[in-house]
Amino acid sequence: MKRTKLGGLFIILALVGSLLAACGQKESSSASATPAASAKATDAAKAADLSGKKIALVMQFNTGTFSSQYVEGVKEQVEKLGGKVTVFVADTDLAKMSSNLDAAINQKFDGILIDHGTAEALEAGVKKALEKKIPVVSFDSILSVPGVTSLEQGDQKMAEATLEQLAKDAGGKGNIVKVWVAGFAPMERRQLAYQAFQKKYPDIKEVAAFGTAKDPALDTQTQMEAILKKYPNKGDITAVWTAWDEFAKGASRAIQQAGRTEIKVYGIDLSDEDLQLLQDPKSPWVASAAVDPKDIGRVQVRYLYQKLHGDQTPEKVVLEPVYVSRDQLPKDKQVNTTQLSEYVKGWGGSQQGYTDWLKAAEKK
Repeated sequence: MKRTKLGGLFIILALVGSLLAACGQKESSSASATPAASAKATDAAKAADLSGKKIALVMQFNTGTFSSQYVEGVKEQVEKLGGKVTVFVADTDLAKMSSNLDAAINQKFDGILIDHGTAEALEAGVKKALEKKIPVVSFDSILSVPGVTSLEQGDQKMAEATLEQLAKDAGGKGNIVKVWVAGFAPMERRQLAYQAFQKKYPDIKEVAAFGTAKDPALDTQTQMEAILKKYPNKGDITAVWTAWDEFAKGASRAIQQAGRTEIKVYGIDLSDEDLQLLQDPKSPWVASAAVDPKDIGRVQVRYLYQKLHGDQTPEKVVLEPVYVSRDQLPKDKQVNTTQLSEYVKGWGGSQQGYTDWLKAAEKK
């Protein structure tokens, strides 16, 4: 009888032990799976919370097709994430841009994108936005405020690529015209490359330099016409280097209308309208270096939403430029920037800032 009781007790204890072990295994398994599962659940919840966000785009100017395509990229990416964009344009007036930034803060936008501008005009407003927990991502702005992610295009690379091609085509000598304007972050970076180019090629002489951000294409055309009259002979001017596509358009039109097609134009930035000129065999504009303007807008938005999501973002993001020349493009049909990747490697479709949770949020 005692043996039977002891045997039964032993069996019961063994069963209890195995049940406890099984529970322990389940708890251990559940515990080990919890961090990953909870992280995914948190990401999903945060991504769901990001729909319906109001985003302000504060621009120094919105001139030309490059800027309009950049805005398209911003709107496209925000709308894919369920948000809405309001654009504030200052028409190159920095005081107005500062006022627009304050308005975006006071209207309690969820996030702010900044396009161009200077530290003097923007720094106080940006700090105010951050104090109110409104994230900020800038493009081509001279800002160094902790917590702000700044995008730029690799401006020195773009300038170097076009200037080196100019030097090669000119045989390392000749007279050139520079169209450039001070006071803008990308222009200042492009100027550094130009200064290095001047030292490297002393036999390439600058005979004229000008540029304005107000009505840039029309003003460049007018000033280029005057320069062509000053230098009327073939060989007086070898090439024109322009630090902005709006300048390239104006210079190209003046040269083409004057019948001075021996003068070549090299530019920076590229839009659908620019491609039409670049593909035209009668146009003097032969090459440009650029980043897809729509990609710039898309990438800038992605980093803003990363901030809204609570992700850590870098202080500086450099977008890789691409060199585009006429001889890379088809002669039998007109192409646009959407189709350009078929002919120019590296153009468009940037994956920068594209996280898995952002892609998932787009699908929703």
